[in-house]
Amino acid sequence: MPINRQIREKEVQVIDENGEKLGILSLDEAISVAENKDLDLVLVAPNATPVVCKIMNYGKYKFEQAKKEKESRKNQKTVEIKEIRVTPNIGDHDFEFKSRNARNFLESGNKVKFTLRFRGRELNNVKSGESILNRFIENLSDIATVEKRPFLEGKTMFIILSNKN
Repeated sequence: MPINRQIREKEVQVIDENGEKLGILSLDEAISVAENKDLDLVLVAPNATPVVCKIMNYGKYKFEQAKKEKESRKNQKTVEIKEIRVTPNIGDHDFEFKSRNARNFLESGNKVKFTLRFRGRELNNVKSGESILNRFIENLSDIATVEKRPFLEGKTMFIILSNKN
């Protein structure tokens, strides 16, 4: 934003620090009015005819903008993808344990990626692996939606679940 002598217009519409219109002034008059109040003349609407300038404390304005931007970044929630690895011959206890962990991850707002890795001859029985991943989908269906269905990529099959909210 151009300020004070960086503005290259002959005449400008001036708004004072309280938001009241002072009218159309020459650039030199507008700058002198701003300097008398120990403030800056800031170009706020360069596409208007005549261009609109506002009298304000530019340093304070920049500080407030940076503060708002920092606050909005702080309020953003980043969604992580938590990975849970399983094998095709998973036991019942392990299944329940991993389902409980996935439920906690989903409730805290993260996505969960179940990765099932086939080793050796296990690759011949892909259907059993797919049925295990479908069991996880059924078990967590009350709080999760399937973002990616069981998908075989090389020796690994995976699904991605996200929170229903």
